[in-house]
Amino acid sequence: MKFPKLNAQRRLKAYTLTEVLVVLVIIGILLLLALPNLLPLITKAKSTEAKLQLTHVQTLEKNYFYEHSKYSKDLTEIGFIQDKLSTESKDAHANYRIEIVSASNTGFTARATAVVDFNGNGTFNVWEMDQDKNLKEVTPD
Repeated sequence: MKFPKLNAQRRLKAYTLTEVLVVLVIIGILLLLALPNLLPLITKAKSTEAKLQLTHVQTLEKNYFYEHSKYSKDLTEIGFIQDKLSTESKDAHANYRIEIVSASNTGFTARATAVVDFNGNGTFNVWEMDQDKNLKEVTPD
């Protein structure tokens, strides 16, 4: 089998390594300028998970109340299944640990505590909801 001879005179049009590195540096600088402005938006988007999970717990607790005339402190008893937390394994995706803080015949309080510090300041986001669907952010991140 014969290979064709490459012509040393013929050059391919392409970008040089220097040009590619300059573009990467510019993209890096733009990213560093934009990232601090985007961190609050990222935290707000991730807190939606806590709100949705607490709303789900409130619905399950309400259904449990209609059947048993009391609220439960056990998540499995009401039918809530906690997703794997993102700190437990690499295939997990839940950022909030859900728990029922208090439960009685008249009401309950459920809490969602972040397991990840979203903006790196050492504060973990905490949300709470009661039987009347009153949602409040206990600890902002």
